[in-house]
Amino acid sequence: MGIWRKLLVSVVSIVMISSSVFISTSEHNTVEAATSYSSLKSKINNIMADSRMKDASTSVTVRKASTGEVVYEYYADKAVTPASTMKLLTGAAALETLGENYRFTTTVLTEGKIEKGILTGNLYLRGQGDPTLLKNHLDSFAASLAKNGVKKVNGNLVGDDTWYDKVRLSAGILAEDEPYYYAAPISALTLSPNEDFDAGSVIVTARPSEKGRSTNVTLTPATGVLQVVNNSKTVPKGYKNTLKITRKVGTKKVIISGNAPLGTSGVKEWISVTDPTAYALDVFKKSLAEKGITFSPGSKVVRGKTPENAKALTSRKSMYLKNLMIPFMKLSNNTHAEVLAKEMGKVVHDEGSWKAGLLVMQHYALSIGLDVTKWKFEDASGMSYSNKVTSRELSELLYLVRSEPWYKYYIKSLPIAGSPDRLVGGTLKNRLKAAPAKGNVTAKTGSLNNIKSLAGYAQTKSGETLIFTVLTEKNKSSTIPVIDRIATTIANN
Repeated sequence: MGIWRKLLVSVVSIVMISSSVFISTSEHNTVEAATSYSSLKSKINNIMADSRMKDASTSVTVRKASTGEVVYEYYADKAVTPASTMKLLTGAAALETLGENYRFTTTVLTEGKIEKGILTGNLYLRGQGDPTLLKNHLDSFAASLAKNGVKKVNGNLVGDDTWYDKVRLSAGILAEDEPYYYAAPISALTLSPNEDFDAGSVIVTARPSEKGRSTNVTLTPATGVLQVVNNSKTVPKGYKNTLKITRKVGTKKVIISGNAPLGTSGVKEWISVTDPTAYALDVFKKSLAEKGITFSPGSKVVRGKTPENAKALTSRKSMYLKNLMIPFMKLSNNTHAEVLAKEMGKVVHDEGSWKAGLLVMQHYALSIGLDVTKWKFEDASGMSYSNKVTSRELSELLYLVRSEPWYKYYIKSLPIAGSPDRLVGGTLKNRLKAAPAKGNVTAKTGSLNNIKSLAGYAQTKSGETLIFTVLTEKNKSSTIPVIDRIATTIANN
């Protein structure tokens, strides 16, 4: 019995020692982790003491990407206008609702017949929301028609934009923004001027000509839907370049004003059109003319719905959504956000409207466990000053999407700090350009007047991924330098 007692005592002792060692190691790790985050918390608190942050209404949350555990918060439940960080929800909802392989379709149709080079009947250009449609795609449509023997159309050129509703501007668009690409009207039939895909806008360029004369103005693509009023003047070298290009609110008049010194490159501006459908039709008609296709004298360019018996003559599908996510998120394209909202509404509720689309976004947020009472949004791009969200909720979204099957496309679409390639660095191309933030911070920016935000992921020096959301508004001076200090501090942890 004595031997067994001794053995039992020995076993218990070993277990106790092992447990003691285990507990000590566990406690050590906990203390070490707490110390690590305590240091981070202290550093961020010091940054938050900056007067620019004190003057602003601010909400900050930092959490572990691995578990979602919050490791730092500063008024985390304060509702702040998110600006373009709203696109984080829009992009996630679109990938979930439409799928990463979703594509938009544009089709040319007719209910008529083609005989001896004459199409007797209307020619329909039917848009279904594609924001990536370019002039060269319309050229391809025209070339296809010419190849099929069409030389003349005895009928109207009809633009079908009925895939979406007729509401063109999202709630909250200010009159001062309306002339520019970032507030372009939304239509199911629209056109982009180049591969940035700023749908519904035209690139207006004014360059110096000869001394004392007006500047040379070009529109890309060439279109008659804008009326140029050129009040500018070419002046000698050495003068200040005061050229300005804008559009008079609510009109088609593009006003060119100011001086263009000789030897300078002039000024370029992306100007929104008032009617995207008319814009697409105008450029398409030019493409047809370039291929030798004419219209009868009585033909008109009108808007209408494609009849059910119409047959497709040619069509085009856009790039996949997973590829569109790059220009959308990297360049913070507002038009893409609003188009995606209407598309989600059309696909889910058969209603291409903001009301239906925003309802889909709300349901998506609810489905993944977000507190929708903490979210208020009246657009999908973040242009509205009435949009509100807390940093806690936005960071929770960034945590939850990591488990989604499409997350690899989502994370790839976010700007990467300091990367010089604009389709990699995006809106962070010229920010956070030094170590440790450069290349290690992947985040969505947000910017409106007196509103700045940044939300995304930071790879730390210790190899951990932290999720951070910094929202600021009502700031008297820009908070971007302070926000970037926070991001750098997190990456340096």
